Amino acid sequence: MRNFKLFFTTVTLLVFLFSGYALTQEATKVNINTATVEELVTLPGVGDSVAKNIVEHREKNGGFKTTEELINVKGIGEKKFEKIKDLVTVGESKKG
Repeated sequence: MRNFKLFFTTVTLLVFLFSGYALTQEATKVNINTATVEELVTLPGVGDSVAKNIVEHREKNGGFKTTEELINVKGIGEKKFEKIKDLVTVGESKKG
């Protein structure tokens, strides 16, 4: 019985920790439709110049509908996109 309690406690703790981790990861994604240059440069491989290109592209084209559209920004190719794709979001879609 003691081993079962220890097992149950361990599993419960792990579930709690991993669910919190997933929520934290989602909450810390950079929204490419609202982020400043300063926020964008926190992404791996994104320097000042590329961050400014993202902002300019967003302003010129009315925002990003998908994160994949970052590939259309000067300075972001497929390799760089692969590094940051899990770290960015376009925000929640609004259903009418």
